[in-house]
Amino acid sequence: MKLLLKTVIMLLGLVLIPVTAVTTAAVKQRFEDGPNRVFSGGPLEAGELYRGPEPDWSFVNEIPTIEMELEAPGTSRRIWVASYDNKLYVWSGYMSSFVGRLWKQWPLQAEADGRSVLRIDGRRYERNLQRVSAGPFIERLSAITSRKYNSSLTSEAIEDGSVWLFEAAPRD
Repeated sequence: MKLLLKTVIMLLGLVLIPVTAVTTAAVKQRFEDGPNRVFSGGPLEAGELYRGPEPDWSFVNEIPTIEMELEAPGTSRRIWVASYDNKLYVWSGYMSSFVGRLWKQWPLQAEADGRSVLRIDGRRYERNLQRVSAGPFIERLSAITSRKYNSSLTSEAIEDGSVWLFEAAPRD
């Protein structure tokens, strides 16, 4: 019986080591300037804040990810991005699944308050995320995202709610 108890305690300790390490890393990243590859980060602070005319966003179609901060709650993450017709778009998949809705809170937060900051190549852009449910441009945007990512961004996926699409529009 003592051997079984010692074995259980040792196994519990071995499980707690990586769980504690991952939890510590995730909490620590929330106080950093931006996300890392795995964990969400704190507010985006470094980088020049862009002031000027609307940029030509086509360059983002060559960039794998950008950093995005929602002002409410002030957390940031890495996210996929694409541009079509000089408009900037971000999206979230798995929104119709239980795990997706549990795992991805940012789309719900963005729908409630779309104020955001995007950091692209070290420059910050203030934007307003506006959910898009339909539009004739989606098929063309889907072709762009399919070349760039293995993405399920289609008109059907957006209409049925499994993908939430947001235009990252200029702030007023």
